[in-house]
Amino acid sequence: MSTTTSKPTTAVKKDTRIIDGLNLVVADSYALMALTHLAHWNVEGPDFFPLHKAFQEQYENLFEAVDEVAERVRALDSYVIGGLGTFAKVAQMEEFKSPMPQKDYVAALIVAHEKVMDDATRTRDLAGESSDLQTQDLMIKRLQWHQKTLWMLNSYLKP
Repeated sequence: MSTTTSKPTTAVKKDTRIIDGLNLVVADSYALMALTHLAHWNVEGPDFFPLHKAFQEQYENLFEAVDEVAERVRALDSYVIGGLGTFAKVAQMEEFKSPMPQKDYVAALIVAHEKVMDDATRTRDLAGESSDLQTQDLMIKRLQWHQKTLWMLNSYLKP
């Protein structure tokens, strides 16, 4: 009688395109977090309080997201990129200078969110093609948050 049992396979085949995509989303999210924090610190004007609070909620969410996406890279037995210079080089996100009018902060953050969404969408699609459902689910979760945030930021700019 054989007592050998086979373990179910839970490992996903390592796909460097997915790892690169996740590292890009880490860099994008870190850059967006820094820009959102800059807006939080420097926003002024009649809508200071609601924007200051909204920007704080956004950069706090992004901080958690960076960690979650980075940990997915590690779960895929790969390494996460890091360092401010590396993040800036990889994300290639346009920075803005302060001070700016309130609406300009919001408009600049919209552009940055759209960039993150483009990269997260590509990573989601690659994960789907590779049957990496956990990564696909993570990117879907991030995309939902960015879509909601974009809706709110765009609503602020409506006349």
